[in-house]
Amino acid sequence: MNSPLHRGSCLCGGVKYEVTAEIEAVSHCHCVMCRKAHGAAFGTYGNVRLEHHTFVQGMSLVKCYQSSTSVTRMFCAACGSPLAWLSKGNISEWIAIPLGTLDSAYVPQKQKHIHTSSKAAWYVICDNWPQKEQ
Repeated sequence: MNSPLHRGSCLCGGVKYEVTAEIEAVSHCHCVMCRKAHGAAFGTYGNVRLEHHTFVQGMSLVKCYQSSTSVTRMFCAACGSPLAWLSKGNISEWIAIPLGTLDSAYVPQKQKHIHTSSKAAWYVICDNWPQKEQ
């Protein structure tokens, strides 16, 4: 197995994961579900292929919630931290990890805002990253 490029964990430290490939497709999702799951203006995610993501501690604490017909969200049952989400369909071989759970340093090359039509009214996007409605 490859050495981890990135490590992450939940707030309580009960769940830990490793990523053995570069993180891709960083997005700041403004959809209502991501805002509620994160309790913030948006959720920031990076994607890796499933085979490059491994929970290395606390798998018994990882719980799943099907937030829509095509998306399953994973979170820590002890502290509530969002840990990942998976999608059915054309991107089912990928896992999206919340970048706020990373313990290792990471600076994305590219970023974008998605689902901006449903963004929080109180939040103003004031950067130059691309905005896409998906």
